[in-house]
Amino acid sequence: MRAGILVPPQNFGLVEDGLYRSGQPTELSYPFLEQLQLRTILHLSADEPPAEFASWASEQRIQLVRLGAGADANMLSPWKPVSEEVVVEGLRRVLDPSSYPLLVMCNLGRHRTGTLIGCLRKLQCWSLTSVLEEYRRHACAKSRHLNEQFIELFDIDLVRVPEHSPPQLHLQAERGKPAG
Repeated sequence: MRAGILVPPQNFGLVEDGLYRSGQPTELSYPFLEQLQLRTILHLSADEPPAEFASWASEQRIQLVRLGAGADANMLSPWKPVSEEVVVEGLRRVLDPSSYPLLVMCNLGRHRTGTLIGCLRKLQCWSLTSVLEEYRRHACAKSRHLNEQFIELFDIDLVRVPEHSPPQLHLQAERGKPAG
C-alpha cells in the first residue's frame, strides 16, 4: 500500500455526521478508521470480534460494544432478522451523544447493520420508500424481505429519544416512550 492511501472497510458509509456504518474492518482499513477518531464501535454479531480487531480497537481506546451475544438466538442464523432487543439497545447507544463518533458494523455491513440503520431512519421520520432504498443500496443484490418487513413493522415507540440526543440526527425528544 502506498503511503497516504486510505482504504475504507467494506460497505462503508456515512449515516450522519459522526455516525458511520460498515462491514468487518480489516487491517488494511485501520488507518482509514483512525482518521474518524471513533469513540464507539457497535459490533452486531453473535460471534466474538476477531482478536486482531478487538486488540486494535483497544489500542485506539475505542469502546467495542458487542450486541447480539449469548441468548440472542436470532443472531445465530444469517437468515433471521436481528432481534428487536438488539435493535432497541443499538438505537439507545446511537442516540447517546457520548458514543460519538460511532461506527455500526456487522460482518458485511448489509443486513444487521442495515436493519438497525433502517429503524433509525424511521425514528428520523424518513418515508418507508427512502428507508428501504437505503437498505437495498447497502445490501446490494442480497436484500432480505424479512429484514425489510422488520424495518417496516418496527415500533419506534419502543425507543425513548433522550432530551439531548445527537443534534445531527434531527430527532425530537418528545418522540418515543419508555418501553414497558
